[in-house]
Amino acid sequence: MNNKNTEKSFTNLLNIVRQLRGPDGCPWDKEQTHESLLPYFLEEVYEVIEGVESGDMNSLKEELGDILLHVVLQADIAQRNGEFAINDSLNLVNKKLVHRHPHVFGDHKADGPFHAKQNWESAKHKEKNRESRLDGVPASLPALTRAQRLQEKASYTGFDWEKIEQVWGKINEEIKELKEAQANGIKTRVEEEMGDVIFSIVNLARFLNISAEAALRKTNRKFTTRFKAVEDELKSRGKTVEDSNLEEMDSIWNEVKKQH
Repeated sequence: MNNKNTEKSFTNLLNIVRQLRGPDGCPWDKEQTHESLLPYFLEEVYEVIEGVESGDMNSLKEELGDILLHVVLQADIAQRNGEFAINDSLNLVNKKLVHRHPHVFGDHKADGPFHAKQNWESAKHKEKNRESRLDGVPASLPALTRAQRLQEKASYTGFDWEKIEQVWGKINEEIKELKEAQANGIKTRVEEEMGDVIFSIVNLARFLNISAEAALRKTNRKFTTRFKAVEDELKSRGKTVEDSNLEEMDSIWNEVKKQH
């Protein structure tokens, strides 16, 4: 990495954004606020995820630039509001990285990734002066992601199953309770037990070092691809899904599964 070129490019981005939001800048850019940019920022984050999961490095390269643009836009808004400058953010993250890696920048040791993450979580908890180790996991995270983060944070304190067989046992226990709730016909109880089943399956994903959110996204893509293939096959037969029936669509689906 050429630090001089990186510094020059970043400074150029800062100057472009300042001009865009300056007196003679773009009307749209000038009217943006911290809040108004959030939907666009979230969209860019998901585009980064798609770039990573598809393996499209050209897309990832572009989308990371868009994320940097949003970082600079937010910082420019903050500076004009007299809240903080981007240099404040850079100083904070540099300080944070050093403090939360005592096994790299201090005299602590980390036996592996799990221990290193324990160091991070412990330092973060002390910095933030939080009451609970679960504090700080955003409530607005997608539910699967939040469930896995809560489980991870709990595990760093030692609150965790010792063996994966125990996780499977918990899943079976929760499925049994879900079946019992369904038999009783109480919807609120069914919903609660369904949540417990999903939570326990997310825990299994964590034990297997799999992102539950990413796994479900892949399954969604797979289902979409296969269902569209079913529609295409029906179209080749001069039909729509409304003209077909479950038996025919299921037969096509089984053939499609062999290809996708």
